[in-house]
Amino acid sequence: MSDALSPQDPRSVQECAPYEAATIFALSSAPGRAGVSVLRLSGPQSGTTLRELTRRDLPVPRVAALRSIRDAEGEVIDKPLVLWFPAPRSFTGEDCVELHVHGSVAILESVAGRLTELGLRQARPGEFTRRAVEHGKMDLTEAEALADLIDARTEGQRVQALSNMGGALRVTYEGWQGLILDALAQIEGEIDFADEADVPDALSHAAYPYLSQVRESMSAALASSARGRAVRDGLQVAIIGVPNAGKSSLLNALIGRDVAITSPSAGTTRDIVEAQAVIAGLPVTFSDTAGLRESSDAIEAEGVRRARARAEEAHLVVHVVRGGVSEDVSELAVGLDADITFHNCEGDLGEGALDEVQGNALSGEGVSILMSAVERHILERFAGLENAALTRIRHVDCIASALMAVDVAREKLGSDPELASEDLRNALINIEELAGRSDMEQVFDRIFSSFCIGK
Repeated sequence: MSDALSPQDPRSVQECAPYEAATIFALSSAPGRAGVSVLRLSGPQSGTTLRELTRRDLPVPRVAALRSIRDAEGEVIDKPLVLWFPAPRSFTGEDCVELHVHGSVAILESVAGRLTELGLRQARPGEFTRRAVEHGKMDLTEAEALADLIDARTEGQRVQALSNMGGALRVTYEGWQGLILDALAQIEGEIDFADEADVPDALSHAAYPYLSQVRESMSAALASSARGRAVRDGLQVAIIGVPNAGKSSLLNALIGRDVAITSPSAGTTRDIVEAQAVIAGLPVTFSDTAGLRESSDAIEAEGVRRARARAEEAHLVVHVVRGGVSEDVSELAVGLDADITFHNCEGDLGEGALDEVQGNALSGEGVSILMSAVERHILERFAGLENAALTRIRHVDCIASALMAVDVAREKLGSDPELASEDLRNALINIEELAGRSDMEQVFDRIFSSFCIGK
């Protein structure tokens, strides 16, 4: 919007100050002209800054108050609602202030300039949420879910993000931690009191049920992680078939508008054409791909290669064939298992199998039946997975490493409990990394850099 609201503001006297020392500000509502815009402040000087802006005592905590905010000469800039959140009862855990100003560019420029004059600096991307994590107001998985909630485009994504933001993943990994700690207690009992008469022999064997339980739970979470990530990132549906089978026409019919070029000439589609839809509350990307055939044309051959690659990666594959001709299948389609076959034809083919749909891509006949078949597959595979715990590659990496350590520990229980104990500590370290409680400065920098400023 302006230099005053830019994260690279050169006038900021706290630009290089550490996170704990600086008092920061940012526009937390959407940029641009609006009825009301919200500026958020956080840090040790928030209260002092509010006093200076209003020339009055601080309002009652967490109660909106109408105040005039003034420039350095005492002239009124605006008369906004202000809220005062003293630490630790604030979003970040620090002293915080919200200024609900009128949303004109001129007012935002003036207020931001005044805050800069008072020694505040523009917040970096995700810095408010990062401070909330560092002050124990949420863990890293809840912070990531907050970013997902802001980015949510469909109902399924909203439910999934809200679940993890509410601590669903935290509850899960804390359960794993508890089981591992119970197992460690049994192992340490054998190690520390092996010579005591009242300590049973091979006490560490009692750790086995705990580790078996945590292993089963972690394995289940990892098994559903790909589907959980699909809910977060969206589903891919690849449309494949030989040239001129009607793939592009089918994509246009599915989306309800012309997104792909159609032509009687074979090989019109060379690259992947994508279009988005929402099905069963989840984001879905349909991909029209190049016709599968051998070609001496280098560009078409590359398109065919990309078509195969997209089909192999897709969550769902729709194979378009011309009429009921089962021979209308390229050798290049071998190994690309289709979930649904769409017979693009005129006339009646008779009743087919559950995942065989007859229709006409040009007229739109049968397309609604195909869409219903796609929705049924999505519901069967992904419904109810909005609460899947692991939704990011980072989550999967941490828990896969923890599970490996648990498996190694189980193998060592009888022969070398000391080493098993060390493996379980490594598993706990990986879970701590998932929560963001270990030394993760570089990980924090990478994660929060993707957040919007003001969050």
